[in-house]
Amino acid sequence: MGYQNLKFEEGEAFLITGGAGFIGSNLCEAILGMGHKVKCLDNFSTGKRDNIEMFSDNPNCSIIEGDIRDFDTCVEACKDVKYVLHQAAWGSVPKSIRMPLEYGQINIMGTLNMMEAARQNGVVKFVYASSSSVYGDEPTLPKKEGTEGNPISPYGLTKMVDEEYGRLYTRLYGIHTYGLRYFNVFGRRQDPAGPYAAVIPKFIKQILNDERPTIYGDGRQSRDFTYIENVIEANLKACKAPGQAAGQIYNIAFGEQQYLIDVYHELCKALGKDIAPIFGPEREGDIKHSNADISKAKRLLGYDPQWNFRKGIEATIEWYQAILHKF
Repeated sequence: MGYQNLKFEEGEAFLITGGAGFIGSNLCEAILGMGHKVKCLDNFSTGKRDNIEMFSDNPNCSIIEGDIRDFDTCVEACKDVKYVLHQAAWGSVPKSIRMPLEYGQINIMGTLNMMEAARQNGVVKFVYASSSSVYGDEPTLPKKEGTEGNPISPYGLTKMVDEEYGRLYTRLYGIHTYGLRYFNVFGRRQDPAGPYAAVIPKFIKQILNDERPTIYGDGRQSRDFTYIENVIEANLKACKAPGQAAGQIYNIAFGEQQYLIDVYHELCKALGKDIAPIFGPEREGDIKHSNADISKAKRLLGYDPQWNFRKGIEATIEWYQAILHKF
């Protein structure tokens, strides 16, 4: 159950790329809390120094300011590391449509740099973030690994390419790679600001400030919203997974389907507000429905998510209410 009881050898070191980001900083916190050594690599283009300020005095944590597009930086960061949890990337489907070159450089070349640096340093496990965006225009629900459609955004395409490199590096070089297809992760430290912010923190911030949030489309689109604790579990379970599970891709979600308009009304209710949303045009590159089959991750990784949407949203609201002044 969960990840707290997982056993790693004393002195084993983890490298977390994108360690100052939303998911990366939560991974840093969890692993440091288990008493292990962590290297946190980030260029702070989207990650925030505030997210890792609490670790600055921890003797088990070293913070490396560097860019995954620089191969020498990647090689240096991978030295004396057993596990790489590669989270560094640019997210956002709409932003990728506007900046396809940057997404190719960061999400594809940056990931390839990290895989090669890990290989050259003898890293045992390379766990990397993929995305449900890989499913593209495939309409079948629930989404199941091996049934993908055509990519409908540069972001989705970059993650698809990353997965192919992951498979190749396991098959060709023997490095154990594990691709985790995240489904709409939410939770503490997710940035609610900016035009490309994820929907849940953005809604929470706007509702708390008595603003009218914009829902793109009719609100009947659905997502498999996944609380951050489940993602931490998946990464650490992948680190302990057998070699037979390497070179493969896994859906990481809870396995529930939530309609966006229902999520919005639930947030309003939880926050004690009654605010009518604004409905805008559908966003380019967005899929209509997303719901995951997580049976493969359960079977091969031992993934056993404990946080459903309702439990996760309660914890998320509590965190944002406590730090609202920062936004």
